[in-house]
Amino acid sequence: MDALVYPSFVKGEVNAPPSKSYTIRAIAAAMLAAGKSTIINPSSCDDALAMLNIAHSFRAEIKFNNQNLEIQGGLKSNPEIIYCNESALTARLMIAIAALSENKITITGSGTLLKRHLGNVNDPLEANGVKFTSNNGFLPVSVQGRLKPGYYLVDGSESSQFISGLLMALPLLNNDSQLIVNNLKSAPYLKMTLEVLRAFNVNIETKGTDFYLISGNQAYCPQNFIIEGDWSGAAFPIIAALLNGEIDITGLLPHSLQADKKLNTILEDIGIKTVCANNKLYLKKSEIPAFVADCTHTPDLVPALVILASQSAGKCRITGASRLFYKESNRALALKLEMSKLGIEIIINGNEIIIYPGKIQPGEVSSHNDHRIAMAMMIAGLIAEGPLLVKDVGCISKSYPQFIDSMQKCGARIETILSD
Repeated sequence: MDALVYPSFVKGEVNAPPSKSYTIRAIAAAMLAAGKSTIINPSSCDDALAMLNIAHSFRAEIKFNNQNLEIQGGLKSNPEIIYCNESALTARLMIAIAALSENKITITGSGTLLKRHLGNVNDPLEANGVKFTSNNGFLPVSVQGRLKPGYYLVDGSESSQFISGLLMALPLLNNDSQLIVNNLKSAPYLKMTLEVLRAFNVNIETKGTDFYLISGNQAYCPQNFIIEGDWSGAAFPIIAALLNGEIDITGLLPHSLQADKKLNTILEDIGIKTVCANNKLYLKKSEIPAFVADCTHTPDLVPALVILASQSAGKCRITGASRLFYKESNRALALKLEMSKLGIEIIINGNEIIIYPGKIQPGEVSSHNDHRIAMAMMIAGLIAEGPLLVKDVGCISKSYPQFIDSMQKCGARIETILSD
């Protein structure tokens, strides 16, 4: 599916999509809990559905009830193959969780996930009794446990997702473990994992963000868990409003542990006023000064911030660019290439992206089959000098399937075209 986007002033209300990150973690916790859990306001994106299908493969009983999700969990059986579709979070969580079984389990996926390096996940597993094989660091991966309680040393420079998997799995072992993390780059996501664990009655002692003392012999207790709105997805209508609109966003918690809540701080730091009241974030067209933003811990914000920077008063810098090399696409290079087609110069200098502002030219761009690139390009189309064709936007279903519909309801002229 392609999208033909016309310059548009957007005005209205957008309900933030449910958080994909919280939904996946909550489904995993409910799968591990013996009893019925209810997940309220779950995401229906492709990545969340991948985790739900995995729970089903572990014989969890799943039922939708008034758009809520009821899961009767307890790890009743172990599948031979775990299929993660294109969800890297799901794959990395399940590598650790699958190692709870003595049986050999293969974790695989499809599309862009097969091209994403898993990072150094094998060393801490093999050091603690798990047989591990991979496709030279890529999926498919096979693990055969059972994990042993003990000392786990993990590198967190590429991703914290596997660390989240260990935090979910290690409390179920029959003795205590210590988890040491070096070079952590996504600390907020571990805080999110710990919040979900506490909700399901699993407690982990922390010392900073690099040391975790994990008591064994714990058990997940079934719970009702409410999924909050997703700051990552909401970043795109937020930027659309600031550039050419007036939008109220509902469902975002101002004190959320989500890493991408930092967007609000970034905007405030550069002098853009946002108003949060009555569970709504109020935004309107604003002058955008030149800015510097550190996205080391929030790489998913970069595509939206690049569009914002393109309409600023001067050269902008975004640091943390190295985190973009291992996403659904090489996002740094994808943004540089596609924005150059629109007349915007971007320079990648090591860990930094430099954006020179200008007028967005009409034309045609590619999503690189990356959901965040697709949404960023569609926002660019709303402020372009003429129509912009964005190729292959069906990938938005990975995180925010309602995005086009939400923007259309606010007046965005976006026509969807079935691809050949």
